Amino acid sequence: MKRRLFALTLALVLVLSLAACGGSKSMEFTAEAPSAAADMAYPVETEMAEEYLGFDSGSTATGGAAYPTGQKLIRTARMELETTAFEEAVRGLTDLTEQMGGYFESSSVGKRSNGRWAEYTVRVPAEKYQAFLDQAGELCHETWRDAQQEDISERYYDTEGRLKTQQIKLERLQALLARAENMEDIITIESAISETEQMIDDLSGTLRHYDGQVDYATVSISLSEVYKLSDVEEVPDSFISRLGKAFSGGWSDFTDGLENFAVALAYGWMWVLILAAVAVAVVRIFRKRRRKAKKADDKPEKPC
Repeated sequence: MKRRLFALTLALVLVLSLAACGGSKSMEFTAEAPSAAADMAYPVETEMAEEYLGFDSGSTATGGAAYPTGQKLIRTARMELETTAFEEAVRGLTDLTEQMGGYFESSSVGKRSNGRWAEYTVRVPAEKYQAFLDQAGELCHETWRDAQQEDISERYYDTEGRLKTQQIKLERLQALLARAENMEDIITIESAISETEQMIDDLSGTLRHYDGQVDYATVSISLSEVYKLSDVEEVPDSFISRLGKAFSGGWSDFTDGLENFAVALAYGWMWVLILAAVAVAVVRIFRKRRRKAKKADDKPEKPC
């Protein structure tokens, strides 16, 4: 009777394992373990098993309880900023990140022909996420923003429920191991304990990852140094206003183009000199050939 009761307890713990995994992976026993497996083959009344272990074999991973009401949101945003004072903007963003209790996950700064640039990935506490976006947009000239949030509440609480179930299962398996007397039973229970501990580690790691994503929002910032800030045009009120803005915009684009061309020439002055030297050499060669051809044409023919 004692042995049968022990087998009944072990069988119900395995039922708990199946319920926690949501039917993902069942535990298999072969006929080579005659002691534990043979006893587990006896018919078991569900009501008696639930009363003995205090567990409802038909419950879900969360024990049939409703999910908590707190939302778990992953917040992300992307900003494009412009500035005419690059170093001041960089210092301002650094100070703002520190004031908000955040940190730089990645940082890149470079230089190109039309100015310097910087790319940042900033992690800030979720409760200060919106304040960070607004103040960063005030520090520099904001040209574009995209903010999103993902609700992972269902995944989070489902994982949390599965973790609690696995922890309960581990406690009961350890209690069974302390009472086991047969070597086959000990080996079977230790194998179940090992699988349960691995599942607990995986679920705990998933929850830690979720917590990191939820507690700290991610903001990607692209900062560009410009000579003139981009103008945000308003809808004109009249034809004259539209015409004036068109002339003003055309002249502005023309002058910007000339400035960019001059800067590009300044960066590539060596190539300009080489091309000029090649052009002069080609022109001289053509002139020399033309002179030779002209002299040949002007030379009188000898009489026969």
